[in-house]
Amino acid sequence: MFNDSSVSASATPQSAGVGSSPSGCPCGTGRTYAKCCGPLHAGEPSADALSLMRSRYSAYVYKLSSYLLDTWHPTTRPPTLDLADRPGLRTNWLGLQVISHRIIDPQRAEVSFIARVKVGGGPAQRMTERSRFLMEDGRWFYVDGEVGPK
Repeated sequence: MFNDSSVSASATPQSAGVGSSPSGCPCGTGRTYAKCCGPLHAGEPSADALSLMRSRYSAYVYKLSSYLLDTWHPTTRPPTLDLADRPGLRTNWLGLQVISHRIIDPQRAEVSFIARVKVGGGPAQRMTERSRFLMEDGRWFYVDGEVGPK
């Protein structure tokens, strides 16, 4: 999901200004961060591929590169992940819409979604992706995704 691999710039939910806020979780469930993606960012395993995908979206919002790398399957994981804003190009995540969650078998699933993002002063963009996930040793991992209209 959102494959951007270069120099690492990690953060924690607390350093990103989240965790104790009663505001809604960026993943769009309507729950608070503390009752939604917060526990996953703190190390709790995802119940399914859908919750992992939502937590990864929130991790992009909060620039949690360590979490993203930890939940990326080792066979496709980049060595580093740079989520730092470039000068004059602040990334503003605008929302997530889940299109489908398909369980292929007990160890494999796919989630299709649209993420809206605005970078710098440019127009808002819609990124559509079908992400693949794999369960290993009781944990879900993001494997890869097809970006584009589906």
